[in-house]
Amino acid sequence: MSKKIAKTNAARLLDKLRIPYNMHQVAVSEDDLSATTLAKALNEDPRQVFKTLVVRGDPHGVCMALLPADCALDLKALARLSGNKNVAMVPLKEVFGLTGYIRGGCSPLAAKKPYPIFLDIHAMDFPTIFISAGLRGVQLELAPKDLILACNPTLGSFTHTPETICVSNSSLL
Repeated sequence: MSKKIAKTNAARLLDKLRIPYNMHQVAVSEDDLSATTLAKALNEDPRQVFKTLVVRGDPHGVCMALLPADCALDLKALARLSGNKNVAMVPLKEVFGLTGYIRGGCSPLAAKKPYPIFLDIHAMDFPTIFISAGLRGVQLELAPKDLILACNPTLGSFTHTPETICVSNSSLL
């Protein structure tokens, strides 16, 4: 008999909006809360599992960036997309106070305040993607178009893929 997953505020928001989704739960270790490890635990492509990063822009303030697990955030590209002069990661100690979510369980849905959300364009490559449900190890699987309905993100390209990072780093050798 499988254990029932408790509803989160993010799931309740999707229910309220009548948006279909599936919830998945996997065991996680506080020693490794990386999105790529989570993707492995889910047995899913890391490009289909999206992490939520909280950043602060100048002058527009806090926003959330959703990007594939195996990609790195391109701060300059996100600054351009968001209309900021620059953006920087919000210090971890501030994330809970701003969003109501802890590290490894930050969802773009149902945060304390409605921050602007930026969704990497690669989400559209898949019929469904995974985002945090608001708890460590609990993911919501939904169609990218439904995520767009739920949180009205700005779509754009603001990541470095592993291949790009390797090419960039090899040029330094």
